[in-house]
Amino acid sequence: MKVVNKGLRAVAVLEACKGVVSLLVGFGLHVLAGHNMRQFAENIVSRLHLNPAGHLPSIFIHSASSLTDARMGLLAIGALVYSLIRLVEAYGLWNGLVWTEWFALLSGAIYLPFEIYEMIFHTSLLGVGAFLINIMIVGYMAHSLFSQETTDNQI
Repeated sequence: MKVVNKGLRAVAVLEACKGVVSLLVGFGLHVLAGHNMRQFAENIVSRLHLNPAGHLPSIFIHSASSLTDARMGLLAIGALVYSLIRLVEAYGLWNGLVWTEWFALLSGAIYLPFEIYEMIFHTSLLGVGAFLINIMIVGYMAHSLFSQETTDNQI
C-alpha cells in the first residue's frame, strides 16, 4: 500500500459525502413510500410560496403524483447501491488502494460527456460547477495514477 496524500483524501471525503447524501435520499424515499406523494408535493410547493399552476411547480406535482410505491422502492434500492459504491470508493481512496483510484478516474470520466452536453444545451451555474469539480478530480486521478506508473517503471 502506498503513502496516501492529501489530494486522495480530499477526493475520498467528497465521495463519502456523495455516499452519505445518497443514503439519506434512499432512506427518505423509503419513509415516503406509501404516502400520498401528490399531497406531499403540493405541501412543498405551498410552503415555498410557489404558484401550483406555474410551469415548474406543476411539473413537480405531476411527477410526484406519478410515483408508485414500487418505483419509490426501486429508487430507494438504487440510492442504497449507489451509496455503497461511493462509500467503498471513499474507503479505498482514503487507504490508498490503487484499484479505487482507477475506479474514481473511470467513474468520473464517464460523466464528462453528459456534463458537456448539459452545459451546451442547458447551461446553469450548478452544471458548470459540477463539470469543473469533476474535471479537476478526473485530471488529478489521471495525474496521480500515471505519474505513479512512470515512477514505478523507472525503478
